[in-house]
Amino acid sequence: MARYHGKSGAIYLSTTGAGVATSTTGMSEWTLDKASDKVDVTAFGDPNKAYVQGLPDIKGTISAWFDSADDVLFDAAESTDGVKLYLYPSTTSPTIYHAGPAWLDASISVPVGGAISLKANFVANGAWTRKP
Repeated sequence: MARYHGKSGAIYLSTTGAGVATSTTGMSEWTLDKASDKVDVTAFGDPNKAYVQGLPDIKGTISAWFDSADDVLFDAAESTDGVKLYLYPSTTSPTIYHAGPAWLDASISVPVGGAISLKANFVANGAWTRKP
């Protein structure tokens, strides 16, 4: 099993649910959280708490640097039918990725003493896959 540096990560994103996901520029970080619901089913006499597992709650974040020539995150956030999102840990292994339809919210941060940055939060808008 190989280990990778995050410098080769990538995000492919469409700006509509029907659009084609393309490589994005200026992206600096992505996170993915696939935690699932846990429901307490502990009964009298159990030796410890017991749980059953529910559905995964797929969500995450995207960070980017502002580029006046590229409005992809805000275009995606304004989509009325969601977006297609592909998250690659490393482009040196392009067969390893997480992907699915998503809803996206975007924000901008303009600090007086730093670079202008963008942030997007996303949640699943349908079934996601993981390759391999």
